[in-house]
Amino acid sequence: MKQFDYTITDTLGIHARPGGELVKVAKAFASTIKLDCNGKSADAKRLIAVMSLGAKQGHVLSVTVDGSDEDAACEKLSAFLKENL
Repeated sequence: MKQFDYTITDTLGIHARPGGELVKVAKAFASTIKLDCNGKSADAKRLIAVMSLGAKQGHVLSVTVDGSDEDAACEKLSAFLKENL
């Protein structure tokens, strides 16, 4: 299992467009990917769950990846978050 934290810098936080793209990135991996923010948890492969986090600018998003391709998933998700959120 791997985990990393990311502080959201986008002024709108996680909204529909980057949220959908985040889900697409997560679905490309076999690993289980969980997002935690402000005491809420979400499956990163479900858009409604990701949107329900209500993650805004300045919030810390904790990403937990567990599975056979967790190293690649962490690298890809970390890069996606830095580029888009």
